[in-house]
Amino acid sequence: MTNALEKGSIVAVIGSGAMGAGIAQVAAASGYQVRLFDTRAEAVDKAIADIGKMYGKLVDKGRMDAVDADAARARLAGVASLKDVAGAAIVIEAIVENLDVKRALFADLEGIVGDGCILATNTSSISVTAIAAKLRRPERLVGMHFFNPVPLMALVEVISGLATAPAVADTVFATAAAWGKNPVHAKSTPGFIVNRVARPFYAEALRLLSERAADAATLDAVMREAGGFRMGPFELMDLIGHDVNFSVTQSVFNAYFGDPRFTPSVLQQEMVNAGFLGRKSGRGFYRYGDDAAKAAVLEEAPQARPGAVNISIEPDAKGSVTAPMELRLKEAGFVVKHRDPLPGAGEHEAAAFHCHGAAVFLTDGRTATERAAANKHADTVLYDLALDCAGATRIALARADQCSDSAYHAVVGLFQASGFAVTRLDDVPGMAVMRTVAMLANEAADAVNQGVCSAEAVDIAMQKGVNYPHGPLAWADSVGLAHIVTVLSNLAATYGEDRYRVSPLLRRKLAGGARFHG
Repeated sequence: MTNALEKGSIVAVIGSGAMGAGIAQVAAASGYQVRLFDTRAEAVDKAIADIGKMYGKLVDKGRMDAVDADAARARLAGVASLKDVAGAAIVIEAIVENLDVKRALFADLEGIVGDGCILATNTSSISVTAIAAKLRRPERLVGMHFFNPVPLMALVEVISGLATAPAVADTVFATAAAWGKNPVHAKSTPGFIVNRVARPFYAEALRLLSERAADAATLDAVMREAGGFRMGPFELMDLIGHDVNFSVTQSVFNAYFGDPRFTPSVLQQEMVNAGFLGRKSGRGFYRYGDDAAKAAVLEEAPQARPGAVNISIEPDAKGSVTAPMELRLKEAGFVVKHRDPLPGAGEHEAAAFHCHGAAVFLTDGRTATERAAANKHADTVLYDLALDCAGATRIALARADQCSDSAYHAVVGLFQASGFAVTRLDDVPGMAVMRTVAMLANEAADAVNQGVCSAEAVDIAMQKGVNYPHGPLAWADSVGLAHIVTVLSNLAATYGEDRYRVSPLLRRKLAGGARFHG
């Protein structure tokens, strides 16, 4: 196993902005001598003072010993010239996102640091291969992508360019772990892991809003309270800034030569054109300010509790996709009886609940209207995926255009009596949580299939880098790869777009009866 850089060795950080200062704070607290450089001397002084204050706050909160805080401060120093980092074991660059500027910096550093010094870039979007290309020894340059705020965010993407020596990447990986981070290895491809795999979280939400599935606040509530995400996609885009989020999407789209999977949203472009950038402009999908009213979340009116519930199960499915919801219904006091599949339904129809004449399916990527027609059963209602059926507080439903009010209201009453707030989405394919999770899993699978990272790495990255409640591949395992592939295939058939093509690795796993984990 490759060892981390020795404690006490010099870590040089170039750039004293939020990222550079955060890296310096973490490295000094971990026992390394830190040399902080910026072209603006006053910025270095401010960063060091601010880091000292942060150590003080950690001491006040009981999260750092006072002696350790003093020692960390003593290990932190500013330098006036690049030449003053000559003795560094590693130099971490955290400057402007510009390829030419980064290349020039590392070219200068090559003439200053020793042969054993590792050169690391904190770039979030520029090819590590391209940054290293003009160096005399490109094998010692590696990506060390931290996430903001650095002291709080656990993830570090360790990015290897085509020329990066494996030993260099392994040393940086071990060093990041020694700093208390969760590092993951990745190959230098557009978006690396997180910025690539996260694209569907925003893209599917924007498409749902464009197709009027529901308003932004309602979709956010479904993603939080049913999907288990810490923030809904629209509030998160408002926090990031639509100019930034749209720019990243454009960058990934262009870098992949127009792959439709990464197509930017016209709606988000309009937000940028209007100057509705989110929190920083006072308006995005939400309004901000002291006088801004809280956006309402749409919920169905209370309905009467129905009687017993039946369930029909496809013979070879064993009720796997409905089992978590069946348990929730039983715990709410419903008697769930098993019966034959719908009369006239196809041989491989999925499991369904039956309530007052309504057939209630977990969404499979088709619309409720399409499923009603296929099954010759007008009173068809779909429910969306929930991260945790036992603990979710909200569920989303969609009704077929043919569905009667009485049948739909009985289904609403069924879920309300089981402790859910019920939100109705318009009848869009795949609903909200299910299509988002399927697309996240699909993108994660493609990243693994293309050798960008391992299945373990992509799940760690998405949990530690953007706080997803599950890694996308572990989530796909729990839903069932067969159902994920079905959802994606049905979305592709409905939209007729390559955007929803199924990853070859998903199909391979399914065909082999395998899972991504275990």
